[in-house]
Amino acid sequence: MCKHIKALIQFRGGPISIAEYMSEVLTNPSAGYYTTRNVFGEAGDFITSPEISQLFGEMVGIWCVWMWHELGKPHSMRLVELGPGRGTLMADLLRSTATFREFAMSVSADLVEVSDALRERQRSALDCSTTASISDDGVEGHTSGLTGIPVRWHRSLDTVGSDSPAIYIAHEFFDALPVHQFQRTDRGWRERLVDVSDDDSDPLHLRMVLAPNQTPASKLLLKRRLEALPPDAERWLRFLEVCPQGMAIAGNMSGRVAKEGGAALVIDYGRDRPYPASLAAIRDHGFVNMLSAPGLADLSAHVDFSALRQGVTEATEGGAQCHGPIPQAQFLEALGIRERLAALLENASEDEAAQLISGYERLVTGSEPDQDDIEGSAAKSAAINGRGLEDASEEGSQKEGMGQIYKAFAILPASKPVPLPFD
Repeated sequence: MCKHIKALIQFRGGPISIAEYMSEVLTNPSAGYYTTRNVFGEAGDFITSPEISQLFGEMVGIWCVWMWHELGKPHSMRLVELGPGRGTLMADLLRSTATFREFAMSVSADLVEVSDALRERQRSALDCSTTASISDDGVEGHTSGLTGIPVRWHRSLDTVGSDSPAIYIAHEFFDALPVHQFQRTDRGWRERLVDVSDDDSDPLHLRMVLAPNQTPASKLLLKRRLEALPPDAERWLRFLEVCPQGMAIAGNMSGRVAKEGGAALVIDYGRDRPYPASLAAIRDHGFVNMLSAPGLADLSAHVDFSALRQGVTEATEGGAQCHGPIPQAQFLEALGIRERLAALLENASEDEAAQLISGYERLVTGSEPDQDDIEGSAAKSAAINGRGLEDASEEGSQKEGMGQIYKAFAILPASKPVPLPFD
């Protein structure tokens, strides 16, 4: 992959943006991180909430059933998951909601996934038949053996039908989208770029540089983002990270929700204001230089929920309303995760009980970093691994768990009331 990046820079005739670097490193068909590796679980580079405990998928399922009721119990509704990982979340959701027969008979599943390797794992998790139907636009169709519902795979959200209400689920999806990074200098704002190292002794072969002049992204994207921030923001900001693809996808989902009805639920680590620079590389549950092993390490950034809100506002002009973000712990507790844990413990063995309690605690405990300037790898480590920041600052340390670092964020039609548990 390093040779591929160097060839790409040479082809472009100069350095490339961090966003372009991320896109190649993560999704290149032949050498991309997500397209060629088993990235999830203990054997991978990170563990997500659905892999930690079935309780997470069950609570998301409860939210979907509740939302279906609020939408008037439509006879046909899509469950659309963006970046489904190994399919664990959707599988737990479908299993746990199967007892709601009217709901289970009304839904179908659409999974947006670019990795063929992950699609195979998702098919297995959803117990899909081996014979698939392929539509003219490349959509792959199956039937889930879990509940008998249709399941369709898409390369992008664009091929997901908008002929019926849908609930869009994006769990740890937006953090993997490419970001641009900008730095304020005495010559104005300049974009940070990736270039070939001119030092033959440099083992990384790649380096970060500042654009000598304004790039198209700094002229258009940066201006657009700064105009949406408080008037004094540009005065105190020295760095700014922006994810245009995230803003566009949030706008796409909100446009669909406003037109056809439904809702979108985003759960990710982040906050409701910009980040100066949160992009980090993770390999084997630890941090590495983001340029040292392209294609072998995950690249992800904290989610700026205020930017997603901007994307929704620009796309719908008041047709959709954002709710949150609220801490993951608040979201899960309000939906009854504690009561569900108690029910499962009644018939659990000693080992099963210990695992259930450990998973529950990891999902709902923890606190925010003690200082606003704890950025990048330290906060990222806590988010990815669910572990605390020991001695992260002189003021104190962060408690173990994902309950506060992860946030829940919802998008609904403007005509709908504030949803549970955002009210």
